[in-house]
Amino acid sequence: MTNTAASSEPVPDFELPNAGAGPDPFSLSAAAADPDLDAIVLLFQRDYHCGNCRKQVEAIADRYDEFEALNASVVSILPEPVERAAEWQDSYDLPFALLADPNTDVSDAYGQPVRFGVLGSLHDLVGRMPVAMVLGVRSGEPVVAYTYEGRMPADRPEVDDLLDEVRALRAD
Repeated sequence: MTNTAASSEPVPDFELPNAGAGPDPFSLSAAAADPDLDAIVLLFQRDYHCGNCRKQVEAIADRYDEFEALNASVVSILPEPVERAAEWQDSYDLPFALLADPNTDVSDAYGQPVRFGVLGSLHDLVGRMPVAMVLGVRSGEPVVAYTYEGRMPADRPEVDDLLDEVRALRAD
């Protein structure tokens, strides 16, 4: 696991199709401009077939009211076409944005690690590792407050850890 401290560097803006709750397409800059929002949690998933990814979004969906109570939203980014993201949404009825990043442009811009070289880059389920980020958005411009880079497919922060990071951000 890798945890990083807050950064004052702005993060890349993006717009992606949204198969989940909220606006479609989803724009990071538009979400960050919401004056009622303090944080955005980004979850970079591995693949449509990833069981650990599915468990993560279900666990967060079960406790999404806790994120909302902290003025935080969650955005899950799936490196798949929008049709596949829509299948996840149909299966899990997620209360947060579920974005399709079929060319992995956003995942790559945010540095989602891929292991096993060319093979890993050809098959997300084999090579792409999970990443969770908490972005502070109180200023209207998102900045990284916390990053968790999984070293293995199941290596992800617990929901409580993400909530604690959002709480810590709010306390600053």
